[in-house]
Amino acid sequence: MGYTSKRSEERVTINKEFESYDAFINEYVTNISRSGVFIRSRNPLSVGTRVNLKFTVITDDIETVEGVGEVVRVETEPRGMGVAFIELPNYSKNLIEKLLVRKK
Repeated sequence: MGYTSKRSEERVTINKEFESYDAFINEYVTNISRSGVFIRSRNPLSVGTRVNLKFTVITDDIETVEGVGEVVRVETEPRGMGVAFIELPNYSKNLIEKLLVRKK
């Protein structure tokens, strides 16, 4: 009888839209890098949880960062979770690069 843990197959989807890049950074994401993102959350997920990420940001156009991440740490101040990127299509990598340049 092959038993597979459902937990390892389940993914939580984090899908959020923002009216501007500044709102994206100020409201929800306090830190974004090429390797991951810190997401503010009242109820952070457990370390090891896989998440489908989808962030829609309005820069000059409406653009969407999509990919798969994994919760690697949970913080209480500010309350939230660090998510490491596991799978990011090239489009999302390029968009993050553009966001990072804009942040400076």
